[in-house]
Amino acid sequence: MRREKGFTLLELMVVMAIIATLMTIALPRYFNSLEASRETTLRQSLSAMREALDHYYGDTGHYPESLEQLVEQRYLRNPPMDPIAERKDTWVLVPPPEGVAGGVADIKSGATGRARDGSLYSEW
Repeated sequence: MRREKGFTLLELMVVMAIIATLMTIALPRYFNSLEASRETTLRQSLSAMREALDHYYGDTGHYPESLEQLVEQRYLRNPPMDPIAERKDTWVLVPPPEGVAGGVADIKSGATGRARDGSLYSEW
């Protein structure tokens, strides 16, 4: 009687069970790290744009009328993408206080939802 080389069904099932177990451990950690990186990117983008707004105000004595004005005058290379909303046009522009010239004194994320720490993205 000749024996064929290969794997039995039982051996394949054991390997598949081991792979499935490892995936249930690894996938949640992977998705948590993706969410953490998006939140970090959002915080850095907001920080960079706020710094550009402050530099613009310090140089000109008034705030810009739009984000495009910051790009045109090279305070920003381009408006960053909101990593949570995954769009460039969802930024919420906050006007300056009464009596201060300009259109954009601060910027916030237009993304809905809560961060991992429980705070709203729109409040950052």
